[in-house]
Amino acid sequence: MANRDGSRGTYGVKAGAGAGRGGAGRAGVAGRTGPGGGVGRRAVAAAVLGGAAALTGRGSAWAAPHPGSPVGAGAAGGLRLRLPAPSGPYRIGASVLHLVDRERPDPWLGAGSVRQVMATVWYPAGDVRGRPRLPHMTPRAAGSFASWAPRTHPQVPPTGVDWAATTTHAHLDAPALTGRRRPVLLYSPGGGDPRTLGTCVAEELASHGFVVVTVDHPGDASEVEMPDGTLRETVFVGDPRADPKLFRTVIETRLADVRLVLDHLVGLAGLAGLDGLVNRVAGRRRDQPGRALPRGLARVLDPHRVGVYGHSAGGTTAAQALYDDRRIAAAANLEGYLSHPGSPAGRPGPLFPVARDGVDRPLLLLGTDGFRDAEFERTWSAAVARSHGHATWRQIAGATHATLTDYAALAPQLQAAGLITAETRAGLVGTIDSVRSVPLLRHLVRTFFTRHLGRP
Repeated sequence: MANRDGSRGTYGVKAGAGAGRGGAGRAGVAGRTGPGGGVGRRAVAAAVLGGAAALTGRGSAWAAPHPGSPVGAGAAGGLRLRLPAPSGPYRIGASVLHLVDRERPDPWLGAGSVRQVMATVWYPAGDVRGRPRLPHMTPRAAGSFASWAPRTHPQVPPTGVDWAATTTHAHLDAPALTGRRRPVLLYSPGGGDPRTLGTCVAEELASHGFVVVTVDHPGDASEVEMPDGTLRETVFVGDPRADPKLFRTVIETRLADVRLVLDHLVGLAGLAGLDGLVNRVAGRRRDQPGRALPRGLARVLDPHRVGVYGHSAGGTTAAQALYDDRRIAAAANLEGYLSHPGSPAGRPGPLFPVARDGVDRPLLLLGTDGFRDAEFERTWSAAVARSHGHATWRQIAGATHATLTDYAALAPQLQAAGLITAETRAGLVGTIDSVRSVPLLRHLVRTFFTRHLGRP
């Protein structure tokens, strides 16, 4: 069985770049494992909530406009896509958060700005009666996504899909199911992708008891809708890996975004049982009244069982965050390079510290056989060799880069509606059938974090 993956990561909006070719052979997973390692973690005082940043609930744009429904014509006359149901025993709640780091300028906006981050928290829910289903994308974000997605992934049809018509399986702001603390996972999406393209795995994890926070990186993601209705679109017009200085800024910004989110989650966990104080903190921003956070959410966060996973540039971020931050107990890199771009182009670049030095805590390297290049082989091999059994390398056969996102579930529906051909679908998500690839990806991520963080 193979135990190597040489996949090609997508680190920004690649004008005219393909998503790769479908891998041949029997679809499945192969790899090599090593034992997990120990971990030390530090707590962050709840006072962080009153310091560098403020946390608020999301505005009304996230109210679900319609109930979930099967594939068919959407409200705008386009195809209505459906996300696969999660397999776990828990109902799911979701809450959209707005984080502001007042001590850090936004690198994509320049002097005088402050960094703002949007995130969605997915969690096991209690009573969901009267709680609307969260849409996959807001109408404004969906309109922008329809324009940007074909540039990032040329196999995506430019017309014919009502991207705003899809609903998730999560209920907006439903009270959390309390009774015990639960592991917390942070997700960073691929370069040029919004956090919404990680919904299939996030819902699966939440339905099995995890609290999952999917994080958007404004200016990097194709589109991010802010609380005031502003739509932040990506600043990239090419692959950031073509510019070593730009790519360094991309990853450093993402790492800081992840730290910001983690700081606040740890702070909220420190306020467990004080829902009133949590919501007073959540309403501190002068330009937007705070909406109450879901009841009981702070009480279920376990700041001592934290993991991070991500796709492509998000995978790079997850792996390096594990190296940087002892609060993180385990990480999964879904096909992200572990090196900076070389200069001149084409030369091997400096390894990130996670690959240069290795890690002493569990790291899953999960890739596909549809992308292969020497840089992936070099960087992932280095991480495995220098982690002394703490890194695990897995490969999904018959798959490509976007198989590790929601496109795995959506592409077959696009083909069935005649919007893309079988060849185009294979170029987007490989030859593996979605009835196998989606459960397989969900299983690999869930079992990895269950093994190393404990029962949710």
